[in-house]
Amino acid sequence: MRSRSLAGQNILHAVNVHQGGGRSLLLALLAESDESRVRWAFALLDDRLVVDSEIMKGCNVRRYRPTVLSRLRAEWWLYRNIGKNDTVFCFGNLPPIFSLQGRVVVYVQNRYLIEDRNLSGFAFKVKLRLLLERLWLKIRVNNVDEYMVQTPSMKCLMERHVSRSSVVSIKPFIADAICYQRSSGQKRSPSDRKPVFLYVASAEPHKNHKVLIDAWCLLAEEGLNLKLLLTFDEVSFFDVADYLRLQTVNSSLNIQNLGSMSRSSIIDLYHQVDALIYPSKFESFGLPLIEARQAGLDILAPEMDYVRDLIDPEATFDPSSAVSIAKSVKRYIGVVEKPM
Repeated sequence: MRSRSLAGQNILHAVNVHQGGGRSLLLALLAESDESRVRWAFALLDDRLVVDSEIMKGCNVRRYRPTVLSRLRAEWWLYRNIGKNDTVFCFGNLPPIFSLQGRVVVYVQNRYLIEDRNLSGFAFKVKLRLLLERLWLKIRVNNVDEYMVQTPSMKCLMERHVSRSSVVSIKPFIADAICYQRSSGQKRSPSDRKPVFLYVASAEPHKNHKVLIDAWCLLAEEGLNLKLLLTFDEVSFFDVADYLRLQTVNSSLNIQNLGSMSRSSIIDLYHQVDALIYPSKFESFGLPLIEARQAGLDILAPEMDYVRDLIDPEATFDPSSAVSIAKSVKRYIGVVEKPM
C-alpha cells in the first residue's frame, strides 16, 4: 500500500543527470524555477551533481548514487509517495518504471533514444546503456501524461517515436531566452584581425571533433593558422585528445583544449572570442548556439534543422566534410577561393 500522498506538490526527478548539457539545463531550470516562484517540494538528484544550496532552499533534496539499486530506490520512492494531485517532472529522458497516480511530464533531450542512430563510436558500456534506455522509453511510454522537448525538430521526432503529442518549450531552461537574436545583423570585414574560434561541447562521436580538427589541418596547409578553443574532458574522451595531440604536432595547429569548464566560465569565455563554430552532426537543442548569440558572437554551423530551429548562422557547412568546414571558415574570414 502506498504511503500518504504529497498532495498538490511538484517533484523533480533527475537522478541520472550530473554533467554536460543536461547538467547546464537542469541548473538553469532550478534557477528559473526559483525566480518564477515555482517550488519543488522534492528533488531527486544524482549524488554527483553539485548544486548551489541557495537554489535548493526550501526544497527537500534526496540524493541517489549512480548504481542500479540506488536508481531503483528512487523509482520505488516515487511509486510510494506520489499522490493523484502531484506533478512529477522527469528530467532525464526516461519515464517512471512504475505507473504513478499523479501527472507525469518527461523532458526528452537525448536524440539517441528516439532515433535509430549508429552507436558504433561509443564505448561498450555507453552503448549498452543507450540500448537499455531506448527499450525503457519504449515499454514505459504509457506511464507518461506529457512529453516536453525544446525544438520543432525534436517535437516531430518525438511524436513519431511515441505516437502522441509533445510540448515545445525553451523556457525555463534558458535565462533571458527572448533576448537573443536569430542573426547577428553585422557583416564581418575581411580586413578585421584573424578571429578566435570556439567550440563548446563534450566529445561524444556526434560532436564531430575529429572532422573539425581535420578542417583545421586543411586550413593550416594553406597558411591559415587560426586559433581554435575546445572545451572537452581529455580523460573521458582520451581518443579525441590523442588525435588532437597528434594532428597538432603534424600540422602545427593553433588549437587549445581548455578542458571541461563550469557554466560561469563558459559564459565568460564567450566574451573572449570572436565566433562559435559548431560542427555537431545532431542535437536535441544546442544550448551553446543561443548562449553564443546572446554574447553577440558570429556562428558557423551546419545547415541542419536543429540549427535553424534556434538561429540563422553567419556561415554554414556540411558537418561530415572537413573540406566544407574549412571552406566555410575561409568564406567567413574573407579568403577568396582561387578558380580551378
